[in-house]
Amino acid sequence: MAVRRAVKLTANFERNLEEVEAFLQEAEAPHAFDALLDELADTVIPNLERFPGMGRSFLERPVRSVEAGNGIARLAKQLNAVAGNGELREYIMARYLLLYALIEDTVYLLSIRHHRQLSFDLASHWSA
Repeated sequence: MAVRRAVKLTANFERNLEEVEAFLQEAEAPHAFDALLDELADTVIPNLERFPGMGRSFLERPVRSVEAGNGIARLAKQLNAVAGNGELREYIMARYLLLYALIEDTVYLLSIRHHRQLSFDLASHWSA
């Protein structure tokens, strides 16, 4: 029988959930946030407790630019400094991408984004 791992939410993950909720409110789909919370509680977290290595290795993804290569190298260095032999993995959901770290016997949920969310806010750059 597989050993269950603890799954912990980071402060950044909680902020991301708030951003996803605001995004879904703006898209007039507040029910989708409740569905996300149910999916996290009923499927994602139990899966990660039992099979923490199920996500794809984030640091082994193909690098297609110098900038991406530099970012991956920087992340690997930071992870090594914090966790030594920890792993950075991504869990792909139907509408969300979840980034997590597997460090010893604990899974840390680091980030979550809806696949339609922009990673930057152009509108704020043009605000007066």
